Amino acid sequence: MNTMIEIEKQKVQINETALQNLVGKMVGDLGAVVSGALVVLGDRLGLYRALAETGPADSAKLAARTRLDERYVREWLANQAASGYVNYEPKSGCFSMSAEQKAVFADPESPVAMTGGFYAASSVYHDEPKVAEAFRTGAGIAWQDHHNCLFCGVEKFFRPGYAANLVQNWIPALGGVQAKLEAGARVADIGCGHGASTIIMAKAFPKSKFTGFDLHPGSIERARQCAREAGITNVTFATASAKEFPGRYDLITTFDALHDMGDPVGAAAHTRQSLEADGTWMIVEPMAGNSLEENLNPVGRVFYGFSTMICTPNSRSQEIGLALGAQAGERRLREVTEKAGFRQFRRATQTPFNLILEAKP
Repeated sequence: MNTMIEIEKQKVQINETALQNLVGKMVGDLGAVVSGALVVLGDRLGLYRALAETGPADSAKLAARTRLDERYVREWLANQAASGYVNYEPKSGCFSMSAEQKAVFADPESPVAMTGGFYAASSVYHDEPKVAEAFRTGAGIAWQDHHNCLFCGVEKFFRPGYAANLVQNWIPALGGVQAKLEAGARVADIGCGHGASTIIMAKAFPKSKFTGFDLHPGSIERARQCAREAGITNVTFATASAKEFPGRYDLITTFDALHDMGDPVGAAAHTRQSLEADGTWMIVEPMAGNSLEENLNPVGRVFYGFSTMICTPNSRSQEIGLALGAQAGERRLREVTEKAGFRQFRRATQTPFNLILEAKP
């Protein structure tokens, strides 16, 4: 059904079904956006973990378990049930979590743990005025100038996927790398953030020596703290850029960071110079096709959102500011390595969220 409505004194024909579908989608998106804050609350206050451990519980029981105010807990539970994040049984008035819901919300070690993404997402709202100004001026926003929620959120979001795949699947997919690590190799992890990827590798390969480098001093300090807490002694962390980190290595890794760099070709060239002749560069990047139309899907929507608010501004804040974006795609990443002088490049493996690429000098 078509309806004539007046927009800015012009009569425009609107398809009412299409309009209602779009409004319905926006209602769903608005609910998701506001519920994101409640996901962070549920994780921060231990509500998900308590409900997962307690089993079916009403708001009074969950409030007592978590030592929180019952009225707030009751409203939170209502939102979570309406979101489909927890289950509600009307006859008993109790809420519960399925095994799938527990895996997503209540188990920080689950490979599908998603709460960290909501911490990172909360930072984009804090930083929206800065990004708006960047839109006007074309300037960038450095990583360290974002809200603190971003740093902990990125670690919390990416670490479960790394823990589930890095040692088990990604490293074995690289030619000859696992044997080197088991025998004892030198490894640099570039753009290591809080050191999640570095520590996972160091734990798995105690004969090898690992160094994590990052531009952000606060992240390096946190990485050192995490290594101390884990009792890992074959790993060190230092502040350095991707174009200036020192040393020579058998393996260099870059996890979800190459597209953020202002000069990825320059970083790739320095990486090549820092590799031994038979060395390997493992590049982990967000899953993406080579064209916009290939990325018009839920995963692409998430990554384009973060790319607009975080990745592109970060690249623009640095020299050159190439701004590959989080959906750079394999073809553009291959071009980066070729311009840097790498002679071999291939997709080693993949996940629904990651491209795992191998480059050799």
